[in-house]
Amino acid sequence: MECRNYIIFTSRRELLARTGYGLGAAALHALLGDSAATAASRLFPNFAPRAKRVIFLFQAGGPSHLDLFDYKPEMKGRYDQDIPPSVFGTQRITGMVAQQDRFPVVPTIYGFQQHGQCGRWLSDLLPHTGKVADDICMLRGVHTEAINHDPAITFMQTGSQLPGRPSFGSWIDYGLGSENENLPSFVVLNSLPGNGMADQGLLSRLWGSGFLPSRYQGVQFRSAGDPVLDLSNPPGISPELRRMQLDSLAALNTQLHQRVGDPEIETRIAQYEMAFRMQTSVPDLVDTSREPEHVHTLYGPDSRKPGTFAANCLLARRLAERNVRFIQLYHRGWDHHGGLTEKLPVLARDTDQPAAGLILDLKQRGMLKDTLVIWGGEFGRTPYAQGTLKPTSYGRDHHGRVFSLWMAGGGVKPGHAHGSSDDYGFNVADGGVHVHDLQATILHLLGIDHQKLTYLFQGRQFRLTDVGGNVIHEIVA
Repeated sequence: MECRNYIIFTSRRELLARTGYGLGAAALHALLGDSAATAASRLFPNFAPRAKRVIFLFQAGGPSHLDLFDYKPEMKGRYDQDIPPSVFGTQRITGMVAQQDRFPVVPTIYGFQQHGQCGRWLSDLLPHTGKVADDICMLRGVHTEAINHDPAITFMQTGSQLPGRPSFGSWIDYGLGSENENLPSFVVLNSLPGNGMADQGLLSRLWGSGFLPSRYQGVQFRSAGDPVLDLSNPPGISPELRRMQLDSLAALNTQLHQRVGDPEIETRIAQYEMAFRMQTSVPDLVDTSREPEHVHTLYGPDSRKPGTFAANCLLARRLAERNVRFIQLYHRGWDHHGGLTEKLPVLARDTDQPAAGLILDLKQRGMLKDTLVIWGGEFGRTPYAQGTLKPTSYGRDHHGRVFSLWMAGGGVKPGHAHGSSDDYGFNVADGGVHVHDLQATILHLLGIDHQKLTYLFQGRQFRLTDVGGNVIHEIVA
């Protein structure tokens, strides 16, 4: 009986393939019409969104807030003094400094200047960021409980230090759905630092869908070869033949779904259909050769080198133009336990002009107002030295008690600074922003009440912000 049905489906497929997308598209529409994705999209946004999309420029490894954003001139007079016990408190330390006899203060060797009408203090390592100081909102009281990379980056990306939860982009895709039929709603771009030292690895679970259906996981674009693996048709397979093959698969998968009701079968059909459309949309997307010279100049000389932070920032803008909801751009190499003064300038040079160029490019296209750009890592670095301390050469350990990041566009206050650290850059002095607060605020800017974006799993309603999170209304324009 199933064989006879297959023959009938094949006949219909041949007819519909000549007149449109064919049975595969029809089956996809029928299967997903009342799916959890559509049900969720009926609930969100909860209110008028400020942002339509997010570009998260994630600096994996922990950028030093004290050498980049958090100006502490008084620390120069405390060089090589021990951090007072009243400041250090009960802070947990990593195994990398557990054997140190003391924790000497190490002030930055880099100068700071004020920029823009807002008078933002920024390191001399960030001259281009200084040019957009009046467009960014600086958060200087961010904090996290995690003190090691994997739990810290997992916490920032999923709301939990333990693996297995859906990533930020997956939650947004689940809640808001896609605005582009031909591209994934959640795209991931990885960049290598200019010195080639990537340090910490990045696991694909950081853009995984966790317990959400797998159709919400992020799609990683590669910088060499096919942007997405197995996207191109093999030799001898025409687009028409591929369309017929997919329609046959859709018919078989529809039969299977009707029998067993597994939602992952819906995902399989959706992924095949998306891949078919991406065969046309992705090559055009990643071809930046037709971008005007002044645009490449804006992002810097590396913008023509695939896999660089500059090239990926330009690609992020092109994705945003096509209404991709969540663009996760990773840049690695910020784990500076030693040799910070040799490594940090390279990383700052990698990111400074492209990040500023992205803001200017979005702004001149009228897109910054509804595109939220975020720059930051999983934690900061300690105000005390790790290893041997020298006046012009030092390292810093992980530090989650307080660190800095910035946001721009998407409904945040431009030229605004929120929060501060104490005199040592060790603890939050005021305006603390917990990781869950940050996540709640980003969702709020997208028009989502973070307490209402939930998913039932193993008898419990889970959410990105777990059982915490408060919107930081002070930074919302």
